[in-house]
Amino acid sequence: MVQQLPAPGRMGVDYETRVDFARLRDYRLKRARAALESSECGAFLLFDFYNIRYTTQSWVGGALGDKMIRYALLTRDGEPHLWDFGSAVKHHQLYAPWLRQENNHPGFLGFRGAVSPRAGLMADAVRQIKGILVDLGLQNSPVGVDIVEPPFLFEMRRQGLDVVDAQQHMLDAREIKSIDEIMLLNQAAAMVDGVYQDIVEALKPGVRENEIVALAAKKLYGYGSDQVEAVNAISGERCNPHPHNFTDRIIRPGDQAFFDIIHSFNGYRTCYYRTFSVGQATDPQRTAYGRAREWMDNAIAAIRPGVGSDEIASLFPTAESLGFDDELSAFGLQFCHGLGLGLHERPIISRLNSYRDPVEIKTGMVFAVETYCPATDGYSAARIEEEVVVTDEGPVVITKYPAEDLVVANPY
Repeated sequence: MVQQLPAPGRMGVDYETRVDFARLRDYRLKRARAALESSECGAFLLFDFYNIRYTTQSWVGGALGDKMIRYALLTRDGEPHLWDFGSAVKHHQLYAPWLRQENNHPGFLGFRGAVSPRAGLMADAVRQIKGILVDLGLQNSPVGVDIVEPPFLFEMRRQGLDVVDAQQHMLDAREIKSIDEIMLLNQAAAMVDGVYQDIVEALKPGVRENEIVALAAKKLYGYGSDQVEAVNAISGERCNPHPHNFTDRIIRPGDQAFFDIIHSFNGYRTCYYRTFSVGQATDPQRTAYGRAREWMDNAIAAIRPGVGSDEIASLFPTAESLGFDDELSAFGLQFCHGLGLGLHERPIISRLNSYRDPVEIKTGMVFAVETYCPATDGYSAARIEEEVVVTDEGPVVITKYPAEDLVVANPY
């Protein structure tokens, strides 16, 4: 029998085992260090926000997430270094004792070019990083970098550093989730379960897509979400083709509507679609939903340790059968993607990439399975997504809002 995974309360308590954050931090750093040891690199220099959190266990607000000014250095046989924004450094020194005091550094590289590289901030940063590598005898070893601004890359090379890719190694490290990560992913999904109950109650003719987005965001932040990354709200004639956004469209009687709720709790994300009909459902809408559900069930049934991602991808319909010219044009409609600190981690399973580069499904992977089916009326469509945890006994679905059949919200 497939196990039930816990989604306990979010407070720390003395009477129940819940998320052990010290254990979580130790697990992530151990995985990152193992990835570094297995690589050719002497150090990883990390700008990817998720990799920074994974290795340093630090977080600042999402407004800085795309500014390319925070970075971390993980070295062989050394403790992580973190360069952060202004007073955040002092905060880490006070409240993040797992980071050595002297390894917290102020850093600023220019807000993605708003301060020109001519100011020398990047040159100074590279000199500081190179100094640390020299002190550790690592200056002649390659430095792995995950994502980087071109001027910073050029400066690293100008100062004699051999730069290689670290992102593949870090994604390998993040691929297998610990029990604490799985618990956080399950808690994040439980929060969306509750949001969908509110959406179904509010989903009536006259409500606008953006009002549903506002409802979801308010509920999630009230629950304790640390970032509502996106909420897709798509209804009526906007369902086909799928636009991946929301508007101020007024929802009408008989519309089909689907939603994707993407948020994070303690950094761990959801990607969780549900489709509803409003007031009443038509035969084409029900048929499309049934097909999307069948594709979903077939894919989930095939998930187990040792299976190849190409075997799962083969169960999805072809792009041509959905009216697209090729798999690239249809990408994202029928696929799976890993979930963790990032929204799109390993494995990525689709007909576009999995035949070319199949990967093995492993115990401890957590990923979302997404299906989409256009209706024969030419504008409606069904979109379903389930999040699964791969266990030794098989897949465990952690997205609980009912989706076996098309739900009609507020039926007439």
